[in-house]
Amino acid sequence: MTDKIILASGSPFRKTLLANAGIAFTAIPATVDERALEAPLEGTGATPDDVASILAEAKALNVAESHGDALVIGCDQTLSLEGRIFHKPRDKEEARRHLLSLSGRTHQLNSAVVLVRGGETLWRHVSVAHLTMRHLEPAFIGRHLARVGDKALSSVGAYQIEGEGIQLFEKIDGDYFTIVGLPLLPLLAELRARGAIDG
Repeated sequence: MTDKIILASGSPFRKTLLANAGIAFTAIPATVDERALEAPLEGTGATPDDVASILAEAKALNVAESHGDALVIGCDQTLSLEGRIFHKPRDKEEARRHLLSLSGRTHQLNSAVVLVRGGETLWRHVSVAHLTMRHLEPAFIGRHLARVGDKALSSVGAYQIEGEGIQLFEKIDGDYFTIVGLPLLPLLAELRARGAIDG
């Protein structure tokens, strides 16, 4: 087990998941313009799964450029509702519109993870969770956003399932790791299969 493992992410949630699993790693956030990478995909038939996978790979390749010997983990997550892909809200008003759009409906979180070494993509995986939000009154949405503050701007759905955002839902189909943005069980299985962690 000589692999150096790098997580190409600055997400505190992803770092916590890996650390809690006992993985020795270094976190180095990728420097990519996600919207610029995504723009050429519009109108090509790329699915939300495809977009998440392409962005995860781009992040891993970006970090791997200067860490050629390391095993680099790239991650990305898209939120989709009936073909529309949501992005992190820019402000509270956009967060409010996100929650109004999701209210009373079932959306998907598409979480991609990719392993890269040097310039080569070794493995990719996408897990999907289906989340049904309860019907939310506009006044409640306003009060909720006032309570959670800027945390609402740090995720694509304007909620954190690991926090007060759990109150927004009536049903969830999918595992916690997929929802937080790192399909941990498939990743651990692949790291074991490659001898990168003890198995």
